[in-house]
Amino acid sequence: MIYDLRKFKFIFLLLFLSLISYLLGLKSVPSAIAQTMTNAFYILQMGNLNSIAGKPTGQTYKVSFTVGQTGANLFSGPNYKVRAGFQYIYSIIPFRFSISSVLVDFGIITPGTPVIRSQLLTVSNNSAYGYQVTVSQNHNLRVNASGNEIPPTTCDAGTCTTTTPAVWTSSLVYGFGYNCQNVSGTDCAAGYTDTTYYRPFIASPSAVSIMSSVNVGRNRKANVNYKVNIAQLQAAGLYTNIINYIATPTF
Repeated sequence: MIYDLRKFKFIFLLLFLSLISYLLGLKSVPSAIAQTMTNAFYILQMGNLNSIAGKPTGQTYKVSFTVGQTGANLFSGPNYKVRAGFQYIYSIIPFRFSISSVLVDFGIITPGTPVIRSQLLTVSNNSAYGYQVTVSQNHNLRVNASGNEIPPTTCDAGTCTTTTPAVWTSSLVYGFGYNCQNVSGTDCAAGYTDTTYYRPFIASPSAVSIMSSVNVGRNRKANVNYKVNIAQLQAAGLYTNIINYIATPTF
C-alpha cells in the first residue's frame, strides 16, 4: 500500500489549526475527526491516528504496543484469529529456507552401479497463502572441456518427465534424476509414491515445484535424493552442473 505523506501532513495541520482556534476562542473543536483518503489504488478510512506505537526493548524486557487505535487487540474464535494493531505487523515466523549442503559429490562412479546422494531442504513460513520451492538445473551433468554429458533419466518404462515421477530401479537404465521424500510435513511435490520414483531435472530458466504448502509452518523438511547411473561407454571425466532452488512465500 502506498501512502501519500503530504496528505498526512495536511491532516496534522488541520488538527493543529483546530486546536489553536479552540484555544483562542475562535471556534470549537468537533467532537470527532475522521478522514477518508483515496486514490486509484486504495481507500483508507480512519477514525483516528495512532498516538503511540512501537516495539521497545531492553536487557530484560521486550514490549510491543499500540495506543490510540480503537480496535487494537487479539480477536479469536473457533474458526478465526485477527491480530489488530501495530504490534502484530511483524512476522511471528520469519520466512527461512536452508539447504543442508551446497556441494553434492558422487565420487567415482562405476558403470551400471547407481549412486545416490541426498540434501535436506528446510522451510519455515508465516505467509498467508503458504510458500513454494522450485528447482531447475543449468544444464545436464557435463564435462565442460569436452562437452560430454550424462543424459536425464527417462526411468524404467521411459515415462517419467520433468513434472511426472516414475519408477527407476533398473541398473540398465542410465541418466541423472532426483526424487523428494517428506521428513517433516507433507510438502513434496505429488507423485513421489516411494523412494523408487524419480524424475529428470528441467533446464533453467524454466523451473518446477518440488516443495509447497498452503499452510503456515516451522521447519518443514524434505530430503532430495539425487541419482546417477552411467553406461559402459560413458566417457570418463569430471561431470558438473548447478541445481537452482528458489523459495518464495505466497501472499
